Amino acid sequence: MIDAEGFFVFANSDAEQFFSAGASHLVKKRLSDFIPADSPLFGLIEQVRTERSRISEYRVDVSSPRIGGERLVDLYVSGLVDSPDHVVIMIQLRSIADKMDRQLTHRSAARSVTGLAAMLAHEIRNPLSGIKGAAQLLETAASDEDRVLTRLIQEESDRIVKLVDRMEVFSDQRPIERSAVNIHSVLDHVKTLARSGFARGTKFTETYDPSLPPVFANRDQLVQVFLNLVKNANEAIAGQDGGEIRLSTAFRPGVRLSVPGTKRRVTLPLEFLVEDNGPGVPEDIRENIFDPFITTKPSGSGLGLALVAKIVGDHGGVIECESQPGHTTFRVLMPMWREATDTTEPVDQDVASGDQ
Repeated sequence: MIDAEGFFVFANSDAEQFFSAGASHLVKKRLSDFIPADSPLFGLIEQVRTERSRISEYRVDVSSPRIGGERLVDLYVSGLVDSPDHVVIMIQLRSIADKMDRQLTHRSAARSVTGLAAMLAHEIRNPLSGIKGAAQLLETAASDEDRVLTRLIQEESDRIVKLVDRMEVFSDQRPIERSAVNIHSVLDHVKTLARSGFARGTKFTETYDPSLPPVFANRDQLVQVFLNLVKNANEAIAGQDGGEIRLSTAFRPGVRLSVPGTKRRVTLPLEFLVEDNGPGVPEDIRENIFDPFITTKPSGSGLGLALVAKIVGDHGGVIECESQPGHTTFRVLMPMWREATDTTEPVDQDVASGDQ
């Protein structure tokens, strides 16, 4: 926290480490003693004071001789109601560039699955149908003992066909039909589906922002995204006392991303969270959790979260996972609907794959 003159008023232990100085030393210094006066951070501080608002800015360079070079950070700046001249600054060393790089990796992996799905659909489905048909013919003349094997052949053939069918979704390149969608209606529908099926008896907690504007999206695909995330959360807390799934929505004004290769700023102000208090995602797969065929389930295909990442990416959004034992969060950032938007392209909102 800094005051009207730019002096430190408070600094937590992480801030002490970031500025390489103790709190007792920092309160005698101005922020400009550590960060160059021409840094975008000071423009954000003045904007917050003038507009009495909160602003987030990603991938801001605050490098200086005092705190070191190559300091790309995410900034969250907010004023205080009781002390209008005081400003609270939260600095995160993890930059949005890392998040966007992961999104590009997920989409690249999804494109690889797209080609694989097209090949599998053509090269595997026909032979499988012949194998299953041959097994059905053999079953008519087989002994009871051999019938077990012919049925196994048929069941395994059906299982492979279902896997191919699921992968074929990745090869669907048709334009998405999008409109203004009430995210709370989507989440309530997902919760109803879950409670009537795989999540009977699961405790749900909702924290919704009732004033949230509509999201610019395809409703059916959003249902698919959040149903998959809720199912994963439910599996994470299965058999656990006190297991809980939390759904929340929020408006994050000022959350802007730079689109690589252009000067455009993309706004993704709608934040949707699916949280659980399960054991967490294993650290060895956490960074690759949205890649195809990555799964912790013995019978899982590892395509569910890859499909979620593809759908969110196709909508111009960002999805990320933060996990530690006892708390896992899937965060989805999406563009909002604007009245001036036509039915095919959101005004200054999309993160088109071609731009990235």
